[in-house]
Amino acid sequence: MNFVTLGIRNAFRNVVRSAAIMLILGLSIGLSLVMLIAHQAVSNKISSVKDSIGNTITIAPAGFSGFSQVNNSLTTSQLAKVQALPHVTNVAETLTDRLTTIGSTSPSSFFNQSSSGSSNTSNMTSLTSPVTINTSGGGLGGGGGGRFFISGGGQLPTSFSLPISIVGTNDPTQLNGTSLTITSGQAINGTASADNAMISKSMASKNSLKVGSTFTAYSTTLTVAALFTSGTQSSDNDVIVSLPTEQSLSSQSGDVTSAIATVDSVDNLTSATSAIKNVLGSSADVTSSEEQADQTVQPLNSVKTISFYSLIGAVIAGGIIILMTMIMIVRERRREIGILKAIGASNLRVILQFMSEALTFTVLGAVIGLIIGVIGGNPVTQMLVSNSNTATTVTTTSSPSVAARFGGGGSGGGGFTRHALGLGNVGSNLHNIQADVGWSILLYGFGAAVLIAIIGSALAGWMIARVRPSEVMRSE
Repeated sequence: MNFVTLGIRNAFRNVVRSAAIMLILGLSIGLSLVMLIAHQAVSNKISSVKDSIGNTITIAPAGFSGFSQVNNSLTTSQLAKVQALPHVTNVAETLTDRLTTIGSTSPSSFFNQSSSGSSNTSNMTSLTSPVTINTSGGGLGGGGGGRFFISGGGQLPTSFSLPISIVGTNDPTQLNGTSLTITSGQAINGTASADNAMISKSMASKNSLKVGSTFTAYSTTLTVAALFTSGTQSSDNDVIVSLPTEQSLSSQSGDVTSAIATVDSVDNLTSATSAIKNVLGSSADVTSSEEQADQTVQPLNSVKTISFYSLIGAVIAGGIIILMTMIMIVRERRREIGILKAIGASNLRVILQFMSEALTFTVLGAVIGLIIGVIGGNPVTQMLVSNSNTATTVTTTSSPSVAARFGGGGSGGGGFTRHALGLGNVGSNLHNIQADVGWSILLYGFGAAVLIAIIGSALAGWMIARVRPSEVMRSE
């Protein structure tokens, strides 16, 4: 009988003990496999997020906030220096202001102001917002409208109409980093001063307008040059004009409230970000899409770390289990080992026999572990992700509250950065991670089982080599 067959048969000498050993090993290997599945699933999610970050850098005035009464601004001359930097291929500049509908009555705590913070009664428009206000409270309305918060409480006047954001930009094909779809007419020239504008289809429908129709803003008549769709109610409430036009209409010559710089390659993102920070200094907050992606996946990095160390711990635990088992078996069979050596068996043959026994325990335990891993991999992964520090993940800006969107200095703040970087929906979907248990995972799991068997039987082999037949026989 060869050493492999003998080792397999020896594994079942004591059926109850063998079953217990295999069950414990199965639990250890199963935990290892579950942690491996979780680690791979989270790693794949992190990679997919970072692969989709793009190559953009957001630039905002230092301390810019959608809730503040006074906001700083950048200038076109500052951003011209950014455009001249190596690897920067484009700088999309934006100037945002807020317009009040003619005839609308605002709460006493809510006054009309420009993005620079000064009260300006000329900031009026004939347009009416297409966004429905939730006047009953309780957060976001069932129809998707935003709740409007009034300082000091109170009710909205019956004649109140939601303020409208007017966005001057040198790149009218996108809004806050999101590409617009032109459904009618032609996009305006973002670098030319002209009395024309782009409005959303819902804005046009609300105000009975079409391409070629006119409306007033800042006491100036503007012509509708194009209609667009954006996919969000917040963007549907925007009027888009060229940057020079908005700077002239709002009396903010040369001012810019935000910008997005595009870099020629993701590989140059870090160096370009540093260069922009050096050029603008303390006057701007500069954040790359890479930095935002790192912040977004931070909870997943915690899960990745936990699963990695749990994987190592489970493998070590399995190794210790089989190690202690084999030490116990070797001590019980010293006489048998001595006899085998006395009749001519080499140390290697005896060691291989016990390694075969250890592999039998481990492989059968691995079968139990693989079943546990397949069944528990996805639920455990979801649980780890859900219980991670998800409070730090950003909330999506696809439907921001009206207070965040239109408070203070207009729509320039309150979630612009993440949406512009294309990460707005990533944070809300981080918990939707599906573990994929493929053949590679199962092979890794089996490999871990073999590794456990080798580690566990290593010390047992050393003990076997030290057994001397003469001493065993004398002790008997």
